Amino acid sequence: MARFLVRRILQGILVMLLVTLLVFGIFFLGGNANTVATRLAGRNATPQTIALVAKRLHLNQSVPLQYWDFLEQLVWHHNLGYSYFHEQPVGSVLKQAAPITLSLALGAAVIWLILGVLSGVLSAVKRGRIIDRAITTLALFFYSFPTFVLGLMLLFLVSYQLQKRGIRIFPGQGYVYFSASPTKWFESLVLPWITLALVSAATYTRLTRGSLLEVMGEDYIRTARAKGLSERRVVFRHGLRSALTPVASQFGIDVGVLVGGAVVTEQVFGMPGLGYTAVQSINNGDLPVIIGIVIVASAAVIVANILVDLVYAVLDPRVRLH
Repeated sequence: MARFLVRRILQGILVMLLVTLLVFGIFFLGGNANTVATRLAGRNATPQTIALVAKRLHLNQSVPLQYWDFLEQLVWHHNLGYSYFHEQPVGSVLKQAAPITLSLALGAAVIWLILGVLSGVLSAVKRGRIIDRAITTLALFFYSFPTFVLGLMLLFLVSYQLQKRGIRIFPGQGYVYFSASPTKWFESLVLPWITLALVSAATYTRLTRGSLLEVMGEDYIRTARAKGLSERRVVFRHGLRSALTPVASQFGIDVGVLVGGAVVTEQVFGMPGLGYTAVQSINNGDLPVIIGIVIVASAAVIVANILVDLVYAVLDPRVRLH
């Protein structure tokens, strides 16, 4: 296990290194020092600011030295750059946005995982019956439903209609930090959680159903039944544990990507998380913030994949980590 973990971490570091190389090539190359500094400084930058950017980033040096300085600042000083649009370090901008995206992603992930797995198990156990067809139809319906449409529908049907009647349980848009008010924090996240969970749970319903039906035909399941174990124990103790491996893989990728920014949901509900910040930065030409979000999102996906590989061995005893 230890050797496997070390190897996967080293592979993750290599992938992250390639990501930084790609980011550097996209944003720092393709022009002279003045051109690159102008792009990074933003649309409304003054000549003095452009000169300052070129000096800070050593854009007059050779390309290898520029990349080494970029990497050194990132790894050793945790410096993601400076946003001249916000007039503060990129790290400070992301620290304000990250808790919002994390709250949204992790809360929705718990809901869609529970909802998707339980409905998938029920569909597989009741295969061919009315409840199976109903769950499959609903899963296909929500799987095909655009996130922004579902979000706007919930805003209109739940938030707006209730507020018209004087019931202000669900705020329309915006985000309240947990430190300000735990109750209002929860209320501001309920509708975004439901929006993401309903769309994403459909994938997990289909994955769980298909995987469980395949596993239930294995020899060890027949052996468990022959020993006289109850059907519930056969399904949950022996079948579901092995059937969850593809679910875990999908879950790791989805959460990793979502931590990088739930762009559509954050836009619909006016939540200034990483996705919302990325869109605003693109509109404002704030390249340092875009670079920071790309790096953070890449790191989240890499870490999620490493954790998924470790979960494999726990879920399925047939999997061995070497």
